[in-house]
Amino acid sequence: MQTEYIIKAIDAALAAGKEILEVYYDPNSDFQVERKADQSPLTLADRRAHDTIMNYLRDTDYPVLSEEGRHLPYEERSRWDTLWIVDPLDGTKEFIKRNGEFTVNIALVERKIPVFGVIYVPVTKTLYWGEPIAGAYKMEGVALRDGRSLEEMKAAALRLPCAQTNESFVMVASRSHLSAETADYVEQKRKMYPHVELVSVGSSIKICKVSEGVADEYPRFAPTMEWDTAAGHAIAKAAGAEIYQVGKEEPLVYNKLDLLNPWFIVKRD
Repeated sequence: MQTEYIIKAIDAALAAGKEILEVYYDPNSDFQVERKADQSPLTLADRRAHDTIMNYLRDTDYPVLSEEGRHLPYEERSRWDTLWIVDPLDGTKEFIKRNGEFTVNIALVERKIPVFGVIYVPVTKTLYWGEPIAGAYKMEGVALRDGRSLEEMKAAALRLPCAQTNESFVMVASRSHLSAETADYVEQKRKMYPHVELVSVGSSIKICKVSEGVADEYPRFAPTMEWDTAAGHAIAKAAGAEIYQVGKEEPLVYNKLDLLNPWFIVKRD
């Protein structure tokens, strides 16, 4: 992937994070929560992050599929060999709860496969990015790139996976969307391993935890959309993990007719 596009996506994520935090920390903000057609929440921060990212990506060679943008018919999208898939604010429910567990997700997808991803956690200023050839990275305390080159950023970052082997079998699960099927799956694992630890966290941070090696699996037996997983999927692949469809050893694919993901499990190979 072109280095300039990686830098552009990273800058877009950092800039969107700045816009989100301005709303998040505004003492006079009530987040102006609206409801979309599927009853999921939408805030001023979602809209500002979307606009910011579009300002960065609209002059690239590729179209953008964003959660908060206009979703074109599949007849047109099916002709896109390469596209950006974006969630300007993943974890809006966590944003509204003010627990900090929300992210900015930007992915580049080629022929239905994520080839690059960047995830930014604005509150902790934690940046993740990854591509298959160069690998996956985690960088703490990032608010701006400050003119650093990609190689300088890599030198200052941790290469993923970076965590030590867990004594327990660690699973991450959704803080706001833990389904009965996911709970049953966790109980199955408790019968297989002497020590199973379940950690609840919001947004695409869960995929990052598996990519880091902090967690062993992230089962998701509940609805998600392509923009929820595409960036994390690219990072996971670059870190030696994969996102498999439940019931088959096949990875998730993207820019489908139906943008709803099947149930999946993120795990290390």
